[in-house]
Amino acid sequence: MKKNGEFNNLKQQMINFYLCLILVILTSMFGCKTANLLPSEKHNQYKYGISLTYENETLKIDLKNPLECPLRIWLFSSNTELQNKLNEITPITLESKSDTILFFPNIQKFNDEIKSISRLGSTKKDVESIEMDLPFPQNKTYKVLQPNETNFTHNTSWSRYALDFNLKLNDTICSASDGFVVGIVDKYKFGGIGKEWGDYANYLTIYDPVSGIFCQYVHLVQNGVLVRMGGKIKRGQNIALAGNTGRSTEEHLHFSCLIPENDDNGLKSIPIKFIGGIEGIKLKKGEKLKK
Repeated sequence: MKKNGEFNNLKQQMINFYLCLILVILTSMFGCKTANLLPSEKHNQYKYGISLTYENETLKIDLKNPLECPLRIWLFSSNTELQNKLNEITPITLESKSDTILFFPNIQKFNDEIKSISRLGSTKKDVESIEMDLPFPQNKTYKVLQPNETNFTHNTSWSRYALDFNLKLNDTICSASDGFVVGIVDKYKFGGIGKEWGDYANYLTIYDPVSGIFCQYVHLVQNGVLVRMGGKIKRGQNIALAGNTGRSTEEHLHFSCLIPENDDNGLKSIPIKFIGGIEGIKLKKGEKLKK
């Protein structure tokens, strides 16, 4: 009986050993993936002001645009009569650093929240085509990871003419144009391949008021933005550090130029022209560019 007990103890020890070994292997294989859970909070790249006052059957809506670029705002109410009135005036375009007050008289029994969405830029402004700097420092060479109009992620109006460059983690990103900082997200830490990661990239948006073009620099490292909201930016200035956040298969810079469009995204990508006669639409995967 003693021998049987010792055998059973040895058998149980062997089982525990192999269970621990399997756990170590699984941890090494999937530990990083399990750590990269989707963030619990979504961050907006900018804020704007909206406040409501309802007195004597009159609704007053106060809108404020604190950005250094135009802003389009849509307003929504579950009150059908009020929504019809809102539809007549939205989107409301506020110019840079401006505000407006809207009055709606004869609104009875108002107890409803007004919901709003906003999009950068004004579709009323004529866009001027300009040549961009390459978005990295002088004497640096990087290659194109993903060119225009490719099936993985550069296949929508939002990203069709974007370019991915193989900047490594914490490599310096430079501004391709003059302008102002109108959007910053830099709180996310991780990324992933799936579509569910699309809303969790760190990025920086710079607006050039002369051309009307927005430049976006995407997949930045956590806390990798080197400029402040509203700051005036010079072409070639160091603005951010490259990373691998959001929907991304490897560390890199996703760079795009965008103009206002009244659709779900609010902006659409346009072909990029770089100084020196380089046309983004002609660049191929693996092609090397030196600034």
